[in-house]
Amino acid sequence: MIVRKLRLQRGWSQEQLATLTGLSVRTIQRIEQRQQPGLESLKALAAVFELDVTQLQESEMKGNEGEDRGRVQVARDEREAMKFVEGLRGFYGHLMSYVLVIGGLFIINYLSNPDYIWAWWPMLGWGLGLASHAINLFQPFKLFGPEWERRQVEKRLGRRL
Repeated sequence: MIVRKLRLQRGWSQEQLATLTGLSVRTIQRIEQRQQPGLESLKALAAVFELDVTQLQESEMKGNEGEDRGRVQVARDEREAMKFVEGLRGFYGHLMSYVLVIGGLFIINYLSNPDYIWAWWPMLGWGLGLASHAINLFQPFKLFGPEWERRQVEKRLGRRL
């Protein structure tokens, strides 16, 4: 997560960081997904970000929370924002593939059998999945949100938290 924060602060893409460090894009992706990097990868990243390997390693090993003692930190709200943006990127990818595939199905339907429009059925099915994805991401109905969870825990314990 700390590598992603440092990369975004400099406005670099994963490809640019991979080029600068000499690592593969897949390695950068793994490190950003909190997989433990090797020492050589840490050295390359530390050199590019102008940090000590120990600073980068401690920030990665630590939960990225706590006091700032010269290490780069990722706050909880930043981590949640990054997680939301990952979900948003996934949703937009889902939406793009939906539009392209359903558009293609309607073209095929029109060319093959314009009398019966069967492309409505996949549009409806996939549209329900897309709507579910959007509801899960944006949570417009806060039915079972954090406030509900807190009330249920208090109810179960018989006291306030």
